[in-house]
Amino acid sequence: MLTNLPNLLTLSRILVIPPIVALLYVEGDMPRWIALGLYAAACVTDFFDGYIARSMGQISKLGRFLDPVADKLLVAAVIFMLVATDRISGVVVLPALVILIREILVSGLREHLASLSVRVPVSRLAKWKTMIQMFSLGFLIVHDASPAWIPSVWIGEIGVWVAAILTLITGYDYLRAGLGHLTAEPETRPAADKAKAAGTARNLG
Repeated sequence: MLTNLPNLLTLSRILVIPPIVALLYVEGDMPRWIALGLYAAACVTDFFDGYIARSMGQISKLGRFLDPVADKLLVAAVIFMLVATDRISGVVVLPALVILIREILVSGLREHLASLSVRVPVSRLAKWKTMIQMFSLGFLIVHDASPAWIPSVWIGEIGVWVAAILTLITGYDYLRAGLGHLTAEPETRPAADKAKAAGTARNLG
């Protein structure tokens, strides 16, 4: 149901994208801090929507669809705007591009595996990647508006590189895990795979 609390939290991550984008266009320190606040709130909902859905027994097909879509829309929009406003520039564009490409790859993999009713669990490394990525983009949203004693630009850029490396590792792991399903013909696919319960992981990291 669209109006249950977990799905509303997930939807809030999508609805917050336009104001974040608008704020990143505005010059000045205050808009950056407001954008960071909205972004941080959106990142928090990424944890709570899944937790609440599991604890309240409100896991739904709509939630499984919306959650990864909301995550990737938020990440893609923030990275795109950071590049557009030169807060990600030079060689740092490369790891940002790696992150975006991986998100598209994982989305395609998820769609295919969902059609086979195959569930791919979230790895611990993928969770670390997601956390580092969230923090890095937050520092880059603030950029040089932070106090002098907080090297936001340096922290954000290093974090993006680390997240990109973990992105490559986890992306390869997920691709390898799903490779057998990607290449198998319907008549040769293991019967156990066909009998698995419907649903995919809410988030592949």
